[in-house]
Amino acid sequence: MPITAAGDRHVPVQRSVQQSRHPVRQFADAAANVNRLALENAEKAFGLQLAAIEETVNASFAFTGELLQVRDADGLKAVWPKGVQVARTNAERSFSTVQEVFANTVKTNEAIGSLAKGQFEQASAQVKAEVEKATKANAKAAK
Repeated sequence: MPITAAGDRHVPVQRSVQQSRHPVRQFADAAANVNRLALENAEKAFGLQLAAIEETVNASFAFTGELLQVRDADGLKAVWPKGVQVARTNAERSFSTVQEVFANTVKTNEAIGSLAKGQFEQASAQVKAEVEKATKANAKAAK
């Protein structure tokens, strides 16, 4: 390529720098989206677990209050089934929360995988287009 003026020699370099910024910006945007999705998932998980812990503690303290009022064996026999029910409900709540957190995490990971797949497909298409462009330019130069 002949150089006609002092400023012309920088044009290919500037074009190359601009082209290299585009994929970097796309990568940064994708990384920001991945981080946003991960943080949203962590917030949901923390909120669900905190709510479950709060309900469990409230139910346990309510039962403990009733248990402390028991004065004899007959009173203990009367309160015992409720204690078993509170324990069962607490265990079910914990298990349900774990399942919900796991399901949300799977959905988040699928969304992150979809973002990554889109990035790879887009990068692949850009590389393919550049290769085709270079091949055409070489074919023209050879003629």
